[in-house]
Amino acid sequence: MKEVMRVVFTLVFALVILTGAQAQAETLKTRIGELSFTHDFANGYPTDATVKKLFDEMDFQRAVQSYYWAIPLVSMAQWRESHVGQLGADNGQAIFFETYADKVGGLTFNVTTPYLLNFVDLAEGPWVMELPGPEGAVRGATHDMWQISFTQLTKPGKYVFYGPGQDEPKVEGAEMHASPTNGLLLVTRLMPEDPKERQALLEQVKVYPLSEKDNPKPRGYFRPEGRPWMGAAPVGLEYWELLNDTIQREPVFERDRFFMAMLKPLGIEKGKPFAPDWRQQRILMEAAIVGEAMAKTNDFAKRVESSHYRNDVQWEYATTAEPDQRAEFYEQLDERAAWLYEAVTNDISMHGQKTGKGQIYMATYKDADGDWLDGGTNYVLHLPPNVPAEAFWSFTAYEVSTRTIIQNEHEIADRSSRMDLSKNSDGSVDIYIGPDKPEGSKVKNWIPTEPKRAWFPYFRLYSPQKAFLDQTWILPDIEKRNK
Repeated sequence: MKEVMRVVFTLVFALVILTGAQAQAETLKTRIGELSFTHDFANGYPTDATVKKLFDEMDFQRAVQSYYWAIPLVSMAQWRESHVGQLGADNGQAIFFETYADKVGGLTFNVTTPYLLNFVDLAEGPWVMELPGPEGAVRGATHDMWQISFTQLTKPGKYVFYGPGQDEPKVEGAEMHASPTNGLLLVTRLMPEDPKERQALLEQVKVYPLSEKDNPKPRGYFRPEGRPWMGAAPVGLEYWELLNDTIQREPVFERDRFFMAMLKPLGIEKGKPFAPDWRQQRILMEAAIVGEAMAKTNDFAKRVESSHYRNDVQWEYATTAEPDQRAEFYEQLDERAAWLYEAVTNDISMHGQKTGKGQIYMATYKDADGDWLDGGTNYVLHLPPNVPAEAFWSFTAYEVSTRTIIQNEHEIADRSSRMDLSKNSDGSVDIYIGPDKPEGSKVKNWIPTEPKRAWFPYFRLYSPQKAFLDQTWILPDIEKRNK
C-alpha cells in the first residue's frame, strides 16, 4: 500500500510541474470585452491593458449604482435649489403653489390642492413651525434630505425642529423633533375647497428661528407668479456636482458608508473639493445616462412587489417604499428609487392602501393593450359610478421627461371630482386624454396631450373608502379611443 501511495504522489507532483510549465497567456471573453492574463486565468496576472479596463469598469459600475442610490438626495437637493436659486426663497420662507402655472416645475404635483413648502437650514440652530386649526384643515409632514418623513403635520400647535449634533431645546407646549439632516422640508396641503378659508389658514402658518421665540418674525410666503423653475434632477455632470454639494452639507449615515467609498475614486469625498479629472468626468457623465436609464426601467416597468394592485389591470400603487425606506432585512433601494424618481416626499398619509386613511396614489404607464402611453394617441378612462373617495378624487397627467404636470397651451393637466364634469346617466365619468378635443359636453372631461411626448397619470383618492380597499370597486385600464 505504501508503495502504491508513493507512486500516486510522484505522478500528481509531476503533473503539477508539467501543468505549470505549460501554462500560457489566456484571454477571456466577457460581457465587458476581452480580459487578458500573463498566464492562464488561475495562475496569471492581468495585463496592463486589462488592469486599465477593469479599473475603468469598476469605477463606471460604482458610478451607475451611486447615481441610483443618490436619487432621493439629489432630487431633494434640486428641489431646494429651485426654491432658493430659481425662485429666490429665503431660509424658512414658504412658497405657495396654487395655480397650474405655479406648479409646472414640480414633480407629480397634484393640481387640485395647493401646496405650502418651506425649506429650512438647521445648520445654525433650531426652527419653529406653528400650525393653525382645526385639526385636518392642514395635512402635511416633515422630510429630511433623503426624503424620509419623520413628523406628521396635522394637529394645530407648535413644532420645534433641531439638527444633527444639536441639543434638544426646551420649549413649553411644543412638540420637539430631531431632524436627521441639516436640510429640512416642511410640506403642507391646505385642504379647504373655499379659497377664503384656504387664505385664512395660509396667513396663520408661521415659521421662524427658535432664537426669535420671544419676538417672532415669521418668514412668510410668496407665490411663484409665473417665474420659471424646475424640480427635476439635473443631468450629466451637474447631477454629481449637486450630489457633492449636498454630501458636504450633511452627515453621512452609517448605512451609506460603502457608497461613500465607491464615490471616492470618482472625486467625491466629504471634506474635499470636487475636481474630477477628464477620465472621471467621462465616467460620471456616461454613468448619469445609464443610471437614469436604469431608474426609468425600475420605475416604469416595476418589479417590486409593493407596487402590485391587480393582475388584470395595468394600474399599480405608486408609493412603493415605506416612509422610512426600510424592510425587515434590507434598505428599500429599488422601492425608493421607483417612487422618488418620479415624485418627491413620502409619508404614511400617502399609503392609504395600507392604512385606509389619507391618500392612495395609483399610477400606470401602459394602456389596456399593454402599449406605452403616447401623447399622439387618444384615450379614455371610464370611471365606474361612486368612486370610493370620501374627500375627492383626481386624475392628473405628467410628462415622462421631467415627471412634472403635462404642459399644453390650454393649461389643463387634471380632472377631478371637485370640477363640473360631464357624467353619464348611471353616474359614471369618462376622462378623455389625447390630442383631439372630444365633442360636446365631453370637452369638460378632456386633458390635452401633444404628439411625440410620452405621458403618464396618477389617479388619487383622498380619504379612500372600503369599496376601493376591498376591491369591490376596481379602477379600470385606460383604453384607446376613436377621435
